[in-house]
Amino acid sequence: MPSKKKANPKAKAKAKPKAAVKSAPKPIPHAAADARDRGGFKASRHGAGKASAAGPKADQKKAAEQREAAGAKHVAAAASRFLQGARIAPRRIDGSETVEQLIDGVFLSYNSGRLREAAHLFTDKMLANDVTIGLTLTGALTPAGLGMSCLIPLIEAGFVDWIISTGANLYHDTHFGLGLSMHRGNPTESDVLLRAEGIVRIYDIFFDYDVLLSTDAFFRQIIRGPEFQHTMSSAEFHWQCGKYVAERERLLGIGSKSLLSAAHRCGVPIYTSSPGDSSIGMNVAALALEGGKCIIDPNKDVNETAAIVLGAKRGSAKARAGKSAIAIMGGGSPKNFALQTEPQIQEVLGIDEKGHDYFLQITDARPDTGGLSGATPAEAVSWGKIDPDRLPDAVVCYMDTTVALPLLTSYALAKRRPRPLKRLYDQRPALMAQLEREFRKANA
Repeated sequence: MPSKKKANPKAKAKAKPKAAVKSAPKPIPHAAADARDRGGFKASRHGAGKASAAGPKADQKKAAEQREAAGAKHVAAAASRFLQGARIAPRRIDGSETVEQLIDGVFLSYNSGRLREAAHLFTDKMLANDVTIGLTLTGALTPAGLGMSCLIPLIEAGFVDWIISTGANLYHDTHFGLGLSMHRGNPTESDVLLRAEGIVRIYDIFFDYDVLLSTDAFFRQIIRGPEFQHTMSSAEFHWQCGKYVAERERLLGIGSKSLLSAAHRCGVPIYTSSPGDSSIGMNVAALALEGGKCIIDPNKDVNETAAIVLGAKRGSAKARAGKSAIAIMGGGSPKNFALQTEPQIQEVLGIDEKGHDYFLQITDARPDTGGLSGATPAEAVSWGKIDPDRLPDAVVCYMDTTVALPLLTSYALAKRRPRPLKRLYDQRPALMAQLEREFRKANA
């Protein structure tokens, strides 16, 4: 019998009926692909006949040439949600334009565009009557005259309800209230020569060394008074100082020159996050060596500022429930002291809250260095400082405050009528009582 050849099991396993073998799919021509007719982008997403940067460039080039030859109107991408912003078509500058017209009609892109957004946020939302506005000040702003030009008008218009400032800004602000002078100078002058002449320099601001000595003497004299001889918040301390600065302005007949005196008249509490970090704090410390009892208690500041924010959100005997806004000029410690009010309320005191509603910052600090001055509002959300639902109402403008604040002030005063003064300084006892009630309730 003929021998049977054994089948190779591996070959048998590989063998498949011809009918089961599938042919490779044929590529779909671009012109025939109705769902992906531009290199993977759905036509329904862009509209039929519109070019896409991801599509075939050669076909798009030919289509553009055909439109141009036919004189067809260009309407591509008009329906894209990314192209719903106003066209870049600024007004022609002729010298007659107001600050309002410049910001709205010319400040269109880059940081001028962010300043426009900041101006709109401030005037359209933050200046609503039910919003409580906290302002922070960092950098040598008052020596440059921004106290007189911007901060006093904002306070008197009711556009600032409470303030956190560096002590240096408040110290140099006092020079003007005492009738002392500061001058424009040349930043390239020799500092060795300036020292020999008894001139102090803050970049391009020059003043006589005696300005410091006279201001120190003023603070030491008033702090020896009986109303200073106890433990107090920095708001009470600055309110008492503002009373004396206002009186000196009156005696000199120079009008309102000092941020401290304006805040005293308008009931705007001013806090400082680092009481010892300025010449004012240095003089308080010097008087302690004489037996002075003036002590600025940071615990009072932490709780009072938290009470102001909680009162803004919950409402108080003086106002209905509303919103909290923070306008940050610069960054640094005052920025954190204002924003930490919400973690103090939520995380530490255990009171149910969500975060500040509006965030506006003018800064020249970058976020990637890790410093707080450059930290974005999105980062503040992770700390509970900013309400995550309100991020669209947060604007950061990367610009020098000495440029941005005068423009923002002029724009706001042109667009909005003054608001009634909230006089939060007078409301501190009631606001603290409200904070204590909610703390006890949350931690019963």
